[in-house]
Amino acid sequence: MPQPVFRFAPSPNGRLHLGHAYSALLNESWARRVDGRLLLRIEDIDTTRCRPEFERSIHEDLAWLGLKWEKPVRRQSEHFEDYRQAFKKLRCRGLLYPCFCSRKEIAATVTSDCGKDPDGAFLYGGSCRNLTDHTRHQRMAAGDRHSWRLDMTEALRQVAVPLEFSSFSCEGVETRRCSPGRWGDPIIVRKEVPTSYHLSVVLDDALQGVTHIVRGNDLEAATDLHVLLQKLLDLPTPRYLHHDLILGGRGEKLSKSLGSEALSDLRLRGVSAGKIRQELGFASY
Repeated sequence: MPQPVFRFAPSPNGRLHLGHAYSALLNESWARRVDGRLLLRIEDIDTTRCRPEFERSIHEDLAWLGLKWEKPVRRQSEHFEDYRQAFKKLRCRGLLYPCFCSRKEIAATVTSDCGKDPDGAFLYGGSCRNLTDHTRHQRMAAGDRHSWRLDMTEALRQVAVPLEFSSFSCEGVETRRCSPGRWGDPIIVRKEVPTSYHLSVVLDDALQGVTHIVRGNDLEAATDLHVLLQKLLDLPTPRYLHHDLILGGRGEKLSKSLGSEALSDLRLRGVSAGKIRQELGFASY
């Protein structure tokens, strides 16, 4: 069996908080438990929100917590060509179609009977799925901005087998069945960049040899879509552990956008890394 490989993959669009610390420390704990490797990956495809100072802060916060990771660190923004090649592979198989709809146009078509995806967003109605090839080529040639969506019906037809993944925990390993169809036709390549979170994360995990993925249970439903993409791109499927989230005082999920207290602020207040580790349930380093 190959040596287990874990990864912690934050986005530098804000400063890390206690929720990030818990996930990073849990990855470290599992890597030590099974004599595995720990990688750090910077997921910075959102070039409008990601900033160098946040990336520096990630390195400082993790080092303060006592984490060590292998070098070099993979930065997604340096590997757009990898994602373009994966996009071409999916497109050549007839699995993607261009979507010219704006958010405003999609919102205008929403009705009370429209279903929702696991994130609570209304499912795409599919108007661009039914465009003729001639119309698509015309609009792309005219420079109309577009994303690329996965044709879920065609994707499931080409896979044609039950999709499953292994979920691991301290109690052992169990097999989970996937239901990617509940995501409708998701965006696989965004308008702004030649990829999306879903496409880049499955490709990165494969290219980096990641065998075990430890992340929050807010991403558990996305695993269905990720396993589907892994099958379509002939990539291995890692084992997954989706952990409980660290919540705020009112039971809310900690979030950068909500201004949850950052690790760097805790450090400035004199809170020690050892205390943080202890409060989150991890031994001091």
